[in-house]
Amino acid sequence: MILPRALVAAAALAAAGFALADPVSLKREIPAAAEPSLGIAIVVRDQAPLRSAPRDSARSHALLWQGEALEVRGERMDYLQVYDHRRERGGFVRASQVRRTMLAPNEARELLAVVRFLRDTPGAEALGIGFAAAYIGAAAPEIFNGDAGVEALDALGTFADRLARRASSGAAQSKAAQAALSAHLDVAVRYGVGFTSHERGGRVQICYDGDAFRRVLAMRSSPEQRARAALALTRAECIAPSLPPTERNRMDEWRAEVLERVDARPLPPYLRNRVLMRRAGVWAGLAYQIERKGETSDAAEERALSALAGVDKTELTDEDAAAYHEAAMRVAASRWAYSPAPAGTGRQPHIVTAPGRPGETCIALLDARNDAAHALAKRCTYGIVWTNSTTLNREGTALAVAVQPTESWRELWLFRKAGNGWTIRVLPPAPADPDVGYAEFAGWVPGGAKMLVAREARAEGRYLRRFEIVRLATLTAERQAGAPGALREFQRWQDPAWRRETVSLR
Repeated sequence: MILPRALVAAAALAAAGFALADPVSLKREIPAAAEPSLGIAIVVRDQAPLRSAPRDSARSHALLWQGEALEVRGERMDYLQVYDHRRERGGFVRASQVRRTMLAPNEARELLAVVRFLRDTPGAEALGIGFAAAYIGAAAPEIFNGDAGVEALDALGTFADRLARRASSGAAQSKAAQAALSAHLDVAVRYGVGFTSHERGGRVQICYDGDAFRRVLAMRSSPEQRARAALALTRAECIAPSLPPTERNRMDEWRAEVLERVDARPLPPYLRNRVLMRRAGVWAGLAYQIERKGETSDAAEERALSALAGVDKTELTDEDAAAYHEAAMRVAASRWAYSPAPAGTGRQPHIVTAPGRPGETCIALLDARNDAAHALAKRCTYGIVWTNSTTLNREGTALAVAVQPTESWRELWLFRKAGNGWTIRVLPPAPADPDVGYAEFAGWVPGGAKMLVAREARAEGRYLRRFEIVRLATLTAERQAGAPGALREFQRWQDPAWRRETVSLR
């Protein structure tokens, strides 16, 4: 692999005042003003003072943060004389607050050992990025292009991704912690680590751009390294909400391709589960997008269902439980893409669809005496109308159909006869802005006044799953429970096809 000029190591050395003489062979030279070389110093603690003299009483020029790289220009007592090229000022820093390196090939193994130690140390991401960049600068090309280089890039991506997650967590932090986090992000950016930001739900989501992980996938990496890289590169929350539909479709096709290139079989069970859950969610989203284009989407939804079925629930970690529920809801939202069409309706009430305004689909309720020009009821939507989900109650007074406005949100539309006419009402997965979830018909209760509904959603940061007995007149829940077995009506009247195909009983 020939490393490009934009390699993170180049930015690391530039931050310390070094120039990249030959980007292909990774040979470095020290600026003439700094010869002979005394190497660089990586700051290992936050708020280390850069002083005007080698004494604790000397005035502080600046506060340094972990991971920052300084050019070493001399030694005075227990201080190093350094130059900070970013701030364009020199000074003295205690030798115990930095670690020196000459970026020589014989130091590469020691630098990589430090990277390994820091890899799983929360809060040390900026320091890990600094040492990873130093290793990249020190390692000989033939070493870097081998297993050790892949390990270093894997660690670099892990540091950057974890730092972005910390910045987007929304957890309450003290002012000092917020200042440190902001400084760590600045340190990472100075090493050439890229971040993107998107607004979601009134908050900014910061994401790592994934450059190191892309390099891991392009190199001869292990299945575990490829799995970690694929998971980091395919996070749904890191996709810009403003992407046009065609670009979003291309993005999801790329995400699916990346995940399919990971061999999940030799992975540890917990990591295999994460790959399968991510595949399930991505393929379910693609099923929706394919259907929106008017093409057949059953193959994509079949892959989504297969991936979800492959998850070993006994090996789910506590932190993976939420991801499993989200994957299941995404699959459930598009599950009608893989369901057979209903039998003929004959003379009973049934629906037909027709194009409305650009992008709209209009649903019309017809029967033997009312054609499309004189529909019993009509309503248009920009979502997908899953006509194969249509079900009519035994009394012929209510008809339910699934409508999917977004790739992860499916509503239940109810046509109900009231007096001499028909009404149309919508039952959403939750009374909140669409996020992830579905409302699903589960059976009719004899008498024409009630139906069974399964609802699952994540909305406004909360997760819920419940099974309800819903009154048709008001679409309010008469009773509800967390499991269908707790409701007598579900035991007696649940629809066999629903029980056979639903994801809510997983």
